[in-house]
Amino acid sequence: MAGAAFRKPGVEIVPLSRETLQDRVYRHVTELILDGSIVPGEMVTVQSLADAFGVSPMPVREALRRLTAANALMVVSGRSIGIPALSRARLVDLRNVRFEIEAIAAAWAAERIDDHGIAQLGQHLAALEQANAAGDVKSYLRANYAFHFSIYRAAGSENILNIIENLWLQISPYFNMLHDSGNYSTANEHHQKMFAALRNRDTEAVRQAVRADIDAAFDVLVALLK
Repeated sequence: MAGAAFRKPGVEIVPLSRETLQDRVYRHVTELILDGSIVPGEMVTVQSLADAFGVSPMPVREALRRLTAANALMVVSGRSIGIPALSRARLVDLRNVRFEIEAIAAAWAAERIDDHGIAQLGQHLAALEQANAAGDVKSYLRANYAFHFSIYRAAGSENILNIIENLWLQISPYFNMLHDSGNYSTANEHHQKMFAALRNRDTEAVRQAVRADIDAAFDVLVALLK
């Protein structure tokens, strides 16, 4: 009844979006991390992000505060942020959790993915192959993120998707370091197996392919840390 006081003839009352400017900036910065656009060792300033997004520094600082609390970023100086250093212990922990959680999500996706989802995965897979052939690291990482998260979204669980995103915020910037090892070609072999398993609705095969992909990247990164 209270809302009726605000109704006027010819005026349509539209519910306000709950998404704030801070939320939008947070989402933009999150996407930059997940698709490898922020590289380990690179410093990004609050002002440069504010300028890029066309906003004041305040929502950028809030977004960076949230991402720092999630161990996705670290404060390098008062006005700059960067990707946290990756220790062997942290890398092992991330691998172990990803090994279980992402395999579960992929198995659920195999049970639930529809033909449209399979077609989308095929497009992402083609983009991965093209980027790898061209040696285009940025395009490869964007396609890699799109491929994997299309699978994890198909699992149909917002909770497991949030867990995986938090894990990727901590590890995905380091996928920039995998190119010279030839890992992108190895990863694409695993991606092909994931795609085939999902198309065949084979839960066990997709679990194995996801775990093999995670382990292949882990082996390269742990050797680089040495």
